[in-house]
Amino acid sequence: MKSDKSRKNDSAYRERVYELVRLIPRGRVMTYGQLAEILGDGYTPRTVGFAMHATDEITPWHRVINAQGGCSTARVVLPADKQQRLLEAEGIKFNERGRCNLKDYLWIPNEEPGLPTKQQARPTLFKT
Repeated sequence: MKSDKSRKNDSAYRERVYELVRLIPRGRVMTYGQLAEILGDGYTPRTVGFAMHATDEITPWHRVINAQGGCSTARVVLPADKQQRLLEAEGIKFNERGRCNLKDYLWIPNEEPGLPTKQQARPTLFKT
């Protein structure tokens, strides 16, 4: 099995992440862990994060957040609040701790054609 570092350099691996992220509707988010779960074996929240760090211009990278509903780009993106501002421009509201309510904004793609269904997806911790 490849390590996290070798996975982040695999273009086919990254493209699978980007294809799913490009489907996230405006005003909705997915978590790194949720993406890893849907993509299956070999994907972890960390490797999804590595992939997102190298994303292209057409991928809405800002719609991928951490499991607490917050942005994880403060040390990566300048200005530090860029991701949150992009999401707020799409209508996502954050509390004073910089977290959005995942119950309101989490996108669960199980009902989209061509994406994993509940029966095909791996067991989930995410409520649908």
